[in-house]
Amino acid sequence: MQRAMSADSRRALFIFFSLVILLCGFFDFFAIHYSAGTRSVMWCVGLSAMLTLWITKRDLKTLGWGWGAWRYQWLAFLIPAAYTLVAYLIVWSAGLGGFYDAHFVAQVRDSYGLKDWSDWAVIGYFVAVTASFGLSGSMANALGEEIGWRGFLVPELAKSMSFTSVALLSGVIWAVWHLPLILLGNYHNNSPAALALGYQLLMFCIIVISAAVIMAYLRLKSGSLWTGAIFHASHNLFIQAIFNPLTIQYPDTPKFVDELGIVPPLVALPVGIYFLIKGRREFASPGA
Repeated sequence: MQRAMSADSRRALFIFFSLVILLCGFFDFFAIHYSAGTRSVMWCVGLSAMLTLWITKRDLKTLGWGWGAWRYQWLAFLIPAAYTLVAYLIVWSAGLGGFYDAHFVAQVRDSYGLKDWSDWAVIGYFVAVTASFGLSGSMANALGEEIGWRGFLVPELAKSMSFTSVALLSGVIWAVWHLPLILLGNYHNNSPAALALGYQLLMFCIIVISAAVIMAYLRLKSGSLWTGAIFHASHNLFIQAIFNPLTIQYPDTPKFVDELGIVPPLVALPVGIYFLIKGRREFASPGA
């Protein structure tokens, strides 16, 4: 049974969403009309959360800056690595895309000075270096969003809602937040071989909401917003910086890869469902 939302929570959420609309809307305009980067848009979410706490006279510590148990941080890194790997193994083994792009591997060999290394050794080195050292760069962007979504929004909703409601609602809000850049900007695949925009949007919503469910679980179990930052960064890193570049693009490959293709969202979906069921069992009541 859900508890009624307190007046304090309603006020805090109203302020937060108002600031998100105002600040992100401003930078969305520049991203859409002037091809500006999205880092400012992402960090506006975190800024909105911190301003909300300042206006409502709350402590910034409530965002969950503590590290928490290491196992949840490792899960935050490994879960997206696992489901994206499975997705691309399906793409490659089914002939929907090829493995590996020899031209890209040659570029990696030249850029790292690995002149006498075999292709497989170069690939192994590239994946290891990108997955480890690249994580900090990816987190620099992801943290901006995660201060807001998992640092503030998820625990605030959890004060009065069941885990199912928190996980799904936070996922829907996160997906809707992306809509201006998807529908009006360049956050979609313009390739003639890609899915129609409506189907790209469907696939994106599936993968984002699935990820949000897992991230809500990790945030509430660990008490740390860093699980969200690591998960978000790992998800982006493995898809955008590792598996996409290694994939040979066949005529129909854009229909099946990335967050806007068919395979990664449909692989992430059962993982999200598993954590939704797991969370419902482990969080017996709101705020648990």
